[in-house]
Amino acid sequence: MFVHLFTFYFCSFFYIITRNDEYIRLYYNTKADNYFTTEAVSRIILDLQRGKAADIDGLTAEHLQYSHPVVSVLLAKLFALIALSRCLPAGFKRSYIVPIPKTNDCKSKALNCEDFRGIAISPILSKVFENCLLTQLQAFVNSNDNQFGFKKGIGCPHAIYTVRTVIDRWISQGFRPTVNLCAIDLSKAFDKVNHHALFINLMKIKIPVHCYILLKTFLPAVLLASSGLTHGLLSS
Repeated sequence: MFVHLFTFYFCSFFYIITRNDEYIRLYYNTKADNYFTTEAVSRIILDLQRGKAADIDGLTAEHLQYSHPVVSVLLAKLFALIALSRCLPAGFKRSYIVPIPKTNDCKSKALNCEDFRGIAISPILSKVFENCLLTQLQAFVNSNDNQFGFKKGIGCPHAIYTVRTVIDRWISQGFRPTVNLCAIDLSKAFDKVNHHALFINLMKIKIPVHCYILLKTFLPAVLLASSGLTHGLLSS
């Protein structure tokens, strides 16, 4: 019962995305450069964080990092074939969700689904492939300097420093104590991103069509799997 309740709750965040046939038709024959080199794959594998949970196949980052160097060669060839065929393996879309309580008071409070944060554990090979795609997309996507989230090398400390600097500047100009700060926490904002608008923007900047198709293929077919709540897993 609890398994199905969690499954229904977290699956409601996923959108069904339709394919934009016109964009694919116009740019399908565009030659794609081979970004999936052995050096790029090896670099991404070395940068994977260790000590993370194993994926649904029992593989972790350590398995790749301590394996024979030929694995990077084979993965580079596999990723290049995926980009050429524009078709993702079904195993790349299989993951499981670990429901993590948002509150530390789990004993004296009755918890419901909204008190849990779903952490998806994706296949480790899929993570390497996604990072390769991310490297390609970074050449096309630019972010605003005022954005601090989801940017490499920038995080909360930089945002806090910026806010403190702005507040100190206004106070030094004699506005004390009328400086007000408004913080907005949008409920499940990341889960409710309009994927249609997102892909329209990606088409406007003319990302490589193989990246476009692969991203479109990823979203609507993510499978959540497990055998129950044993070890905190979620089944569908």
